[in-house]
Amino acid sequence: MRVFVFALAVAISCLAGVPEVDKGKAMGSPTAPVKIEVFASFDCPHCRAFEEEVVPQLVRDFVVPGKVYLINRAFPLSGPYHPYAREAANYATAAARIGRYTEVSQALFNQQAKWATDGKVWETVASVLTPSEQKKVQELVKTPAVQSEVQREYDEGVAAGVNATPTIIVTNGSKRYPIPSQDLNYGFLRSLIGGMVK
Repeated sequence: MRVFVFALAVAISCLAGVPEVDKGKAMGSPTAPVKIEVFASFDCPHCRAFEEEVVPQLVRDFVVPGKVYLINRAFPLSGPYHPYAREAANYATAAARIGRYTEVSQALFNQQAKWATDGKVWETVASVLTPSEQKKVQELVKTPAVQSEVQREYDEGVAAGVNATPTIIVTNGSKRYPIPSQDLNYGFLRSLIGGMVK
């Protein structure tokens, strides 16, 4: 009985350290052997390149076959060079609540050069939503739940050592491997993940 109680206590403490997952911002099977968390800022050119060049290959080779659960995490950059990053993250998170995260995040990355300069974040988001979806997202983006989710994910990134975007954290079993932006090429990731899912 004592062994069971100890094992239960260990399991509960491990679960407490696992960050929550917004399923609207995730792709694949939650039971996949490898989880990849992508900490990104929508106004970051390196994040856009990662999203355009690496993510489609990850999805094709690992997410679709059920080997990787891909989780998008908000990590909006701040400061004078990133005045609209948090607003973009809030809109994308609100869109996730109605099942439109992928469309909104792609629009934000595709039109990054425009909205990151002129501040017309909403216009970019609205361009991929129906009028009724626009209304829902505008209502949701004002809620404390959406804003606190963005802050929680940002704080989780800071606690995990994220200090540049994009950064990914690959989890396999109980081991977590943070991989900074300079190492985020597909060849490296394919080799790393392939070794985990043999």
